[in-house]
Formats: sequence, structure tokens, C-alpha cells
Amino acid sequence: MAKQNLLILLLMVLATNMAAASVTTRKLMFLVQPQPNQLTYHNGAVLHGDIPVSVLWYGRFTAAQKAIVSDFLVSLSAAPRASPAPSVSQWWSSIHQLYLSKAAAAVGKNGEHGAGAAQIARVVLSGQVSDEGCSLGKSLKLSQLPALAARARPAKGGIALVLTAQDVVVEGFCRSRCGRHGPVDAKAGTAYVWASNSATQCPGQCAWPFHQPAYGPQAPPLAPPNGDVGMDGLVINVASMVAGAVTNPFGDGFYQGDRAAPLEAATACPGVYGKGAYPGYAGQLLVDTATGASYNANGAHGRKYLLPALFDPATSACSTLV
Repeated sequence: MAKQNLLILLLMVLATNMAAASVTTRKLMFLVQPQPNQLTYHNGAVLHGDIPVSVLWYGRFTAAQKAIVSDFLVSLSAAPRASPAPSVSQWWSSIHQLYLSKAAAAVGKNGEHGAGAAQIARVVLSGQVSDEGCSLGKSLKLSQLPALAARARPAKGGIALVLTAQDVVVEGFCRSRCGRHGPVDAKAGTAYVWASNSATQCPGQCAWPFHQPAYGPQAPPLAPPNGDVGMDGLVINVASMVAGAVTNPFGDGFYQGDRAAPLEAATACPGVYGKGAYPGYAGQLLVDTATGASYNANGAHGRKYLLPALFDPATSACSTLV
């Protein structure tokens, strides 16, 4: 009996010590919070001034599908009053305000990279090339994307936009990415952006919220503003990747985290399109009374688009148009 009582006493002491240790650990973790990894400028080049964008259509796209993208690109640098607010050009101006102007200020101190960043960047649609026959096949490696981009002949300081059709399989598409950007020729200051029509491969991942999500919280899909789930989803990914290509074209611009897998201007705000967004809910959006489609930006020729939120480094919050 004495041994049993001693054992119980020892267990009680041990439990008390473990509880005390646990409380102390919580206090230390609370008092010494690790600093969040901020999205910051790493003193590298950004794209600025007139940014010529040349498009390579890889695979078959209809004329209507091409118009959705070309109208979006034209909308980026449209005159402020060309479209009613909120507009695509407003979204683009936010990139200058939140990122490019900060790079210009930093550059002014050391006189190194691109002093022209103070000038508001302007996207210029410089050309379009089609490869309907898919000359490299319908199964592409990531390593082939820069070569495809070079076929679009991007001008100095510009972007080659490589768009693949819904029946073209690109390494990692759907499984780990919906788009990508990278350098074509760093010396010439050229970058590429790749995105794909996900309509038949993974619309629940790369065209959400216009399709039922592949996983996570389930909610009814929203109606796409241009009536094409795959292409409206593609525009979201193009916008996200262009934002990254302009602010972090060569891996030493604005980013957060690992340089090899960075979070950038738009990718730092995944799934956020309007105020009040949370996983499975895109946020409070505008609704077209005629079609019932959801959008947050007006564009050229009466177009409407859904564009991703942009991360504001000053507030560490996602900035939305609506």
C-alpha cells in the first residue's frame, strides 16, 4: 500500500512539472513571436516604362478566346476614364503604387537598377504568333517554355506571353501550378509568362471560382464574366503571373520566402478577389445584372474581368478592387 501511495505521489509530481513546463513554453512562444517573413524588395531589376508584350498561342484557340486575352492586355494601360471604376487599369496602377514606385525610390539611393522605374509602367501589345500545330508536341516540359517564349520574339524590356490550349499538357500543370514566369534573356531584360486553358484538365484548381473547387470548402461556382470558364480562369492566372514578372522578373525583385519558390505580388493572396474573402469564398464581388456573372474589374470594349488581390507590403494585407 505504501509503495502504491508513493507511486501515485511521484506521478502527481511528474504531472505538475510537465504542466508547468508546458505553460512556460507557451509564455516564451507568446512573448518571443518569430517575425513574419515579409514581402520585400531585394534590390534587383523590375520592368518599367513601356513593356511590350508579345503573345504565342500554342495550340488551338478560337477568335473569341483570343479576344478575351488581347482585350485584357489592352485594358491594363487604358486611359483612366476609358472604363468605369473599378477598372483593370486601376489594378495595374496599384502595381506601380505598391511596388514599382518603391523600387524607384530604392534605386535613387544607389543609382543601380533601372532608374526609369519611377515612370508608370505601360503594357503595349506588340504582336501575336500562333502555333496551332503544336510544333513541340502536346506534352511540354517546363524547360521548353523559355524556348517557346523566344519564338514570340519579346522586345527588350518586354514579356513573352505563352498560352497553351486546353489539350496541351505542361509539366506540373494542375498538380503544382496554374502558371509560371521566368527570364528569357536577363541581359536583354526580357521575361516570359506561361498560363493555360484549364477547361478540360483542372478547372476546379486553375479556374476557381468559376468551377466547383477540386478540394476544400465547397460552394456553387460563379458565372464567368466572358462566358468561358477556362479563359476567364486563364486571365486570372495571366494577371497573377504578369504581376510577378513585372515586380520580380529575374528572381531578385519583390518576393517573400524562398527565392526558388517565392510568394509575389499576387500569389501572396491566393483565392482573394474581394473584401471578406476566406477559403472557399472569393469575397464580395460585383455582379452583372444582365448575365449574372461575377467580376471586380471593368475593361476595354465593355469587358469585365475577375482579377486577383495584390499584397500590400506596407500593411501586410491583401488589397482588393472591391
